[in-house]
Amino acid sequence: MNLVRNFATVGGATLMSRVLGFVRDVLLAAAVGAGPVADAFVVAFRLPNLFRRLFAEGAFNSAFIPLFGRTVEEDGEESARRFAGEIGSALLFCLLALTALAQIFMPFVVWALAPGFVSDPEKFDLTVLMSRIAFPYLIFMSMLAFIGGILNTYQRFAAAAFAPVMLNVVMALVLGGVLFWGVEDSTTLGIILTLGITFGGIVQLSVVVIDLKRLGFRVPVYRPRYTKSAKRLLVLGIPGVIAGGVTQINIAVGQVIASMQDGANALLYYADRLYQLPLGVIGIAFGVVLLPSLTRQLRSGETAAYQKTLNRSLEFSLVLTLPAAVALAVIPDEIVSVLFQRVRFDEAAVEGTAAALMAFSFGLPAFVLNKVFSPGYFAREDTKTPMKFAAIGMVVNVALSIAFFPYLQHVGIALATTIAGWVNTGFLVIVLWKRGHFAPDATVLKKLMLVLLASLLMGLVIHFAADALAPYLKDGWLLIRVASLGALVLIGIAVFGLFAQISGGSDLVGLAKSLKRRNT
Repeated sequence: MNLVRNFATVGGATLMSRVLGFVRDVLLAAAVGAGPVADAFVVAFRLPNLFRRLFAEGAFNSAFIPLFGRTVEEDGEESARRFAGEIGSALLFCLLALTALAQIFMPFVVWALAPGFVSDPEKFDLTVLMSRIAFPYLIFMSMLAFIGGILNTYQRFAAAAFAPVMLNVVMALVLGGVLFWGVEDSTTLGIILTLGITFGGIVQLSVVVIDLKRLGFRVPVYRPRYTKSAKRLLVLGIPGVIAGGVTQINIAVGQVIASMQDGANALLYYADRLYQLPLGVIGIAFGVVLLPSLTRQLRSGETAAYQKTLNRSLEFSLVLTLPAAVALAVIPDEIVSVLFQRVRFDEAAVEGTAAALMAFSFGLPAFVLNKVFSPGYFAREDTKTPMKFAAIGMVVNVALSIAFFPYLQHVGIALATTIAGWVNTGFLVIVLWKRGHFAPDATVLKKLMLVLLASLLMGLVIHFAADALAPYLKDGWLLIRVASLGALVLIGIAVFGLFAQISGGSDLVGLAKSLKRRNT
């Protein structure tokens, strides 16, 4: 198994998705700015994503993949098919029931998630309508997570990683059409945008269904029943649901508080999208590849290989994350301005988004490390311990969000999220180490200190480079501004890469060569 190559497969597909996501968000900023429709869209889009992360990607996959992997290894493919059929049928039934309830009680759900919208009946009603249209997206994404878990167990990572690209393609086309035809009516605009989300979900699911057929793995369809397999999944999944619920409570609380400030949800959304680029490319890649890899190594008794994989993942993740975090903290205004400032996205929106982005950037390494170390628990079918740490993080996040908001407004919410992320990740690392499930490699730790120094040096260089390029970054044609931002990025990559390679912080040349090797 070539771990770096698998990371690159998932990370490359995620990078493509995020780049197209930027195209989508640039078009969204131009079409709706940071006004009422943008606020409504953020809540409507976040709602199915909240439940998706709660039930599907987080709790479901952390319980399903180890159980499915064990069934494949110990009982053979026929038993694995039966297990997948039982779980898939139960999951689909629950999703349909949840969607039906959501359609009925949507006004109450929106009221709970965005109470600040109640004072503006037009925005509240629009949010309810858009949320109803967008909610079925949950069904398609949850089934995608289920099928993706099967594919990942068989070391097929590309399709599930590539699927999100299709949502951004669909949404970019929809937003391009909105701008081309000049749609101005808020209700019409909201309906078009949320229909695009739902259709994008169908297209995404189709991608993994096609790859599952290529694999030759047929999932039988059963009547939903409470089988032994479903019971075991439930026992493992409930702590994951609670842990995922804690994370989503953090998001929901932030959304509730932000609804008290006009445009705050939109500002946090744009900032979140920017720091989610490195988090998505790096964190998601590690989360997807590590769990089935660690599970297989533990089942085979390969303890040394397990430790090597975890240490290698720690090194590789921070080599990619630390310079990204420093760059986002040093030049947030330049990044936000070049990418978003046009049409309805004004200077005030740039300042608000950049401030939130800076606060998020300090938490980026913590969020990625969470993806690296959580599989160390899940691979042992331990979902309770991460649940406890997530609960502690939630308390910290909620308390700090409430404390910071009167003074820092939406930036306080972002800062609280960052601090809570470090608290959660700190507990994950310390307990994994105390249990003997993670043995830090002294050489790796030394390399990481050098990587941190290289990142700080890069930050200093791009700070002065940004000052020198300021006239080209802030004014003039869009093409010149984009080229200037691209030059800053290239300067940062060159400075970091050179210092990291010379100092021995990371063998970037060796990593590049490993991408060319075939999986063995």
